[in-house]
Amino acid sequence: MEQIRQEIESLFPELLQLRHTLHEHPERGTQEFITDKIITDCLEKWGIPYRMIADTGILAELTGKCPEALSSSSHTYGRVIGLRADIDALPIQEPQTHICHSANPGMMHACGHDAHTAILLGTARLLQLHQDEWNGTVKLFFQPAEETIGGAQRMIQAGCMEQPTVDYVAGLHVMPQYHTGQIEVKYGKMNASSDEVLIDVYGSGAHGAYPDQGIDAVVIASHLVLSLQSLVSRKISPLNSVVLSFGKILGGTAGNIICDHVALYGTLRTLDPQTREAAKQYIRTQAVAISAAYGGRAEVTFHSGYDALINDDTLTALVEENAARILGKENIFYKEYPSLGVEDFSFFQEAAKAGVFYHLGCTKPGQREIYPLHTAQFEVDDDCLKVGVLLQYTLTRRLLEYTLPEPENNLS
Repeated sequence: MEQIRQEIESLFPELLQLRHTLHEHPERGTQEFITDKIITDCLEKWGIPYRMIADTGILAELTGKCPEALSSSSHTYGRVIGLRADIDALPIQEPQTHICHSANPGMMHACGHDAHTAILLGTARLLQLHQDEWNGTVKLFFQPAEETIGGAQRMIQAGCMEQPTVDYVAGLHVMPQYHTGQIEVKYGKMNASSDEVLIDVYGSGAHGAYPDQGIDAVVIASHLVLSLQSLVSRKISPLNSVVLSFGKILGGTAGNIICDHVALYGTLRTLDPQTREAAKQYIRTQAVAISAAYGGRAEVTFHSGYDALINDDTLTALVEENAARILGKENIFYKEYPSLGVEDFSFFQEAAKAGVFYHLGCTKPGQREIYPLHTAQFEVDDDCLKVGVLLQYTLTRRLLEYTLPEPENNLS
């Protein structure tokens, strides 16, 4: 372990420069052209093979050269591990007072994706330096558009999880609520799924003075907004979590005309596939029935977003065990409740046998102010790169080399 720490210290100046260069050139999802050049220049310098995928995504791959190493996989590639870093930025204006700040006006790495990318590059370099010590294949996913259209799904559709088929995936996300040298893990449900909901309510128009001659779509829509909240209070267990929010209502042309069409726009967030489908069915049934009761009709459309992120218990225990050995048990924190925010790493998990995702502390030890993700004040403590590389490298080696129980995703 001491040798690995020394190698990371030697590599750190290069990783630091990489992160700062990435931070200075933040780019919106699907437009990560400079970012791609920075990453591929590094991969080419080290001689790590890669190919472009899903437009601005990058898939790099390393194959171990130690056939004597343990492997539980029966195919010729040995066990196959996927590691992911998201690479896009956010439309936020960063203060020029930050030591390292954006040179792209109106764009900022305010979610730490520059750190994720540097950590994955550092992990790749260590795996390459020790390539003759392990067997199997490691795929490195430099994923675009996490903040916008869901680049994970596009990479998977383009074949990143195939030839060879990925067995397990691992990812991390910096978290300013914790200091460098600390991590947060979550067994089971970690992040919600999210779907867009559109309900078109149809009635018939009339003069505002004679509402009895029409069917008021505004009245129907109002009842729908209120009635559908019973989904949360009466149709889902109070031990589960569902959020149904309507944030936009469009309808009508004038104050004295009975409206014949209203569109309700909302989002549905759930924590597992079963609840997700049950909630959708309830919304459909209620919308149609309530609209019909008032003489109107409703059409319900769902636009699927990100899936729920559900960590595998076996792999989460491995992350915890590995981190305890490196950081000490006192530096491991446990996420009490799932987040109803979304994370498209879930698509990689679903495409593999199992996966695990955890949070890496990134606030400088002793710093009292905590600046959240997605804010202009957010900054990463550069030393967290060393911790992230050490954790991801050692976790990957364990995933490659040790016999693991067959994982089962925990949906409870």
